[in-house]
Amino acid sequence: MQHRHAPARICPSCDGFASASITLGGRDRNGQRRTITAHCRTCHGTGTVPPLRRLLETAADSAFTRQGARR
Repeated sequence: MQHRHAPARICPSCDGFASASITLGGRDRNGQRRTITAHCRTCHGTGTVPPLRRLLETAADSAFTRQGARR
Protein backbone atom coordinates (compact mmCIF):
# COMPACT_ATOMS: atom_id res chain seq x y z
CA MET A 1 0.00 0.00 0.00
CA GLN A 2 1.40 3.38 -0.97
CA HIS A 3 1.59 6.25 1.46
CA ARG A 4 -0.13 9.41 0.26
CA HIS A 5 0.66 12.84 1.56
CA ALA A 6 -2.14 15.18 2.49
CA PRO A 7 -2.85 17.66 -0.30
CA ALA A 8 -1.27 21.06 0.19
CA ARG A 9 -3.69 23.80 1.10
CA ILE A 10 -3.48 26.43 -1.63
CA CYS A 11 -3.48 30.01 -0.41
CA PRO A 12 -6.95 31.54 -0.89
CA SER A 13 -5.54 35.02 -1.48
CA CYS A 14 -3.22 34.24 -4.40
CA ASP A 15 -4.52 30.83 -5.61
CA GLY A 16 -0.99 29.43 -5.43
CA PHE A 17 0.64 32.16 -7.54
CA ALA A 18 2.53 33.62 -4.60
CA SER A 19 5.11 35.80 -6.35
CA ALA A 20 4.86 38.15 -9.28
CA SER A 21 7.41 40.25 -11.14
CA ILE A 22 6.30 43.82 -11.75
CA THR A 23 8.02 46.02 -14.30
CA LEU A 24 8.95 49.52 -13.25
CA GLY A 25 8.58 50.89 -16.77
CA GLY A 26 12.21 51.46 -17.66
CA ARG A 27 15.28 49.58 -18.77
CA ASP A 28 18.78 49.42 -17.32
CA ARG A 29 22.07 50.00 -19.17
CA ASN A 30 22.08 46.45 -20.57
CA GLY A 31 18.56 46.78 -22.00
CA GLN A 32 16.96 44.56 -19.35
CA ARG A 33 13.61 45.57 -17.92
CA ARG A 34 13.77 46.81 -14.35
CA THR A 35 11.50 44.67 -12.18
CA ILE A 36 10.60 44.10 -8.57
CA THR A 37 9.18 40.94 -7.03
CA ALA A 38 5.97 41.14 -5.02
CA HIS A 39 5.00 38.34 -2.63
CA CYS A 40 1.54 37.44 -1.34
CA ARG A 41 0.98 38.91 2.14
CA THR A 42 -1.03 35.94 3.35
CA CYS A 43 1.37 33.09 2.52
CA HIS A 44 4.61 35.11 2.35
CA GLY A 45 5.49 33.80 -1.11
CA THR A 46 5.01 30.08 -0.52
CA GLY A 47 1.67 29.57 -2.31
CA THR A 48 0.31 27.38 0.48
CA VAL A 49 -1.07 27.92 3.95
CA PRO A 50 -0.41 25.74 7.00
CA PRO A 51 -3.02 23.20 8.12
CA LEU A 52 -6.08 24.70 9.80
CA ARG A 53 -5.24 23.10 13.14
CA ARG A 54 -1.89 24.93 13.31
CA LEU A 55 -3.56 28.23 12.40
CA LEU A 56 -6.15 27.78 15.16
CA GLU A 57 -3.48 26.85 17.73
CA THR A 58 -1.43 29.91 16.81
CA ALA A 59 -4.48 32.17 17.06
CA ALA A 60 -5.44 30.69 20.44
CA ASP A 61 -1.92 31.11 21.79
CA SER A 62 -1.75 34.74 20.73
CA ALA A 63 -5.23 35.48 22.14
CA PHE A 64 -4.34 34.06 25.56
CA THR A 65 -0.98 35.84 25.55
CA ARG A 66 -2.62 39.20 24.79
CA GLN A 67 -5.25 38.69 27.47
CA GLY A 68 -2.62 37.91 30.12
CA ALA A 69 -0.55 40.96 29.11
CA ARG A 70 -3.42 43.39 29.77
CA ARG A 71 -3.64 42.63 33.48
